[in-house]
Amino acid sequence: MLKRNLKEGRLFFTSDFRQACSGAEIIFIAVGTPPNADGSANLSFIKSAAENVAHYIDEEGVLIVTKSTVPVGTNRKVKEWISAELKQTIHFDVVSNPEFLREGSAIKDTFEADRIVIGASSEEAAGKLEKLYQPFKTVIVKTSIESAEMIKYASNAFLAAKISFINEISNLCESLDADIEEVAKGMGMDHRIGSAFLKAGIGYGGSCFPKDTNALVQLAGGIQHHFELLESVIRVNAKQQTKLVDSAIEHLGGLNGKQIALLGLSFKPNTDDIREAASIEMIQELLDHGADIEVYDPAAMHHVKKIFGNKISYAENPMGAVYQKDLVFIVTEWEEFRTLRMESLIKGMKTPVILDGRNCFSLEEARGVIADYISIGRPKVLNYSKIQAASQ
Repeated sequence: MLKRNLKEGRLFFTSDFRQACSGAEIIFIAVGTPPNADGSANLSFIKSAAENVAHYIDEEGVLIVTKSTVPVGTNRKVKEWISAELKQTIHFDVVSNPEFLREGSAIKDTFEADRIVIGASSEEAAGKLEKLYQPFKTVIVKTSIESAEMIKYASNAFLAAKISFINEISNLCESLDADIEEVAKGMGMDHRIGSAFLKAGIGYGGSCFPKDTNALVQLAGGIQHHFELLESVIRVNAKQQTKLVDSAIEHLGGLNGKQIALLGLSFKPNTDDIREAASIEMIQELLDHGADIEVYDPAAMHHVKKIFGNKISYAENPMGAVYQKDLVFIVTEWEEFRTLRMESLIKGMKTPVILDGRNCFSLEEARGVIADYISIGRPKVLNYSKIQAASQ
């Protein structure tokens, strides 16, 4: 897509604000809003972009569209920042147009969006952006600016809550000998609930859910509202990210000197993003317990190396990572891990113990090999331990 549109002269890149903004009818601001130390959204990049845009807009009726995830009230500030910096009298509108793209499938989500949200203070401004999006032939939701800003935060907060909920249910399942995958399937068939985001695991990560849930809690606190539900969601997720390490300590009686492999480092497959990834917390806790660690990920190892350097080892492939290991954690559900056969995975291990944080293997397959297999929200399969106990 990039090559085709560059060749056809419909796309170009520049770091020159004058070149970018001159003659533009619609300008999108899509800069980052990273978290401050207290969890609130850092709006410095938004402010800088808005002020720079103000210096160079020259088209009467230009539309400034905020794609960035911002707290409620920010788009009103964007209008104030631009107005304060304008060098000439020119009419412009600011519109909130939050994005709902998933990392690893952004192009698909752009062309096959569930909905496009347009928050505007005038029908004219909303109509201009609606016309731009018409070729996508999807549902367009027009709201106030404040409602559009809240839709983004509320959507991410709800999905995060759904993940933490199913993880709490999975913890109950482990204690009550139920199978979380059977439970989730039965729940998901209810159209009021739906099956999406009902996959138990070791918690959410990435650049959106952790940042946006914390920002919403801070936003609520700013108006003296104690968001107890979302605070619980955040606590549950933090605990879930190191759940497998606790399970490993319980299973082995300690990790000091153990040779351990981690398969997967990114917070989800099909991206190299390790922001708020469970792997980072797990590696640090394993090091604190004296474990020797080797990791493998098809995309994210260079990022992890910047954090841990030579404190851990880096493998060239999954089989190299698990060779002669006492224990293997599966942390990210990359397709190359999901398609591995468990029999092949354990062949080179010192002791065949697998802790699967993403339920990549079926219990049926686990029961057919001599290994200990501990997953999330499902009964343990301890074939190796049983054989060891019988031989003593």
